[in-house]
Amino acid sequence: MASAPEEVSDIVSGADALVLNLGTPDPTRVKAMLMAGHRANSLGRPIVFDPVGVGASPFRMEAAREILSELRITAVRGNRAEIGAITEMGGELRGIDAQTGPSDLLSTARILSRRTGAVVAATGPHDLIVRGETSVVVENGHPIMARVTGTGCILSAIVAAFAAVEADPFIATVVAIAFFGLAGEYAALKSQGPGTFKMALLDVLSELSPDDLKTGAKVRE
Repeated sequence: MASAPEEVSDIVSGADALVLNLGTPDPTRVKAMLMAGHRANSLGRPIVFDPVGVGASPFRMEAAREILSELRITAVRGNRAEIGAITEMGGELRGIDAQTGPSDLLSTARILSRRTGAVVAATGPHDLIVRGETSVVVENGHPIMARVTGTGCILSAIVAAFAAVEADPFIATVVAIAFFGLAGEYAALKSQGPGTFKMALLDVLSELSPDDLKTGAKVRE
């Protein structure tokens, strides 16, 4: 039987990208995430970090800091409150949902990007993507997406999938977020509420074409 470190190494070795989702952390899970991250770094695989609910407890905050300090992260994807909390620039969460964010989200995202070297995506009604001094806003999406638990986690996985095939992590993140938002727009047209929306979203994600994205993406500086 393989030991835990060997199992983590085997799983990461077979993946083209890694998502580290803070989820419901405990010391064992944090240790496993660090092991997976170090292995991904050694293989040159992109890592997307999703700091779910990072400001909700000191333990979650410490775990996030440890991950960001020990690993080379490709992209950080969180809501405005999570991005504010992790930089200590202000952000209030209720559970995993953002209630308030920093007063200057752009400056806050730039600070985090400079500290980590990662692309930072602060997602919400409009999605802000930053790398250093470069920033764009993606305006795709639909309000019903905020009513479905798990859409943020799905988006983090999509960012990782795009980063696995696009060498520029900024381009990968921007296009992934536009793709997901556009899928949300199409799915909303087919649904009657959050339940049917989630099913429609999964269908649209498998059907959306490059041409759909070229004509439907709403990206501005």
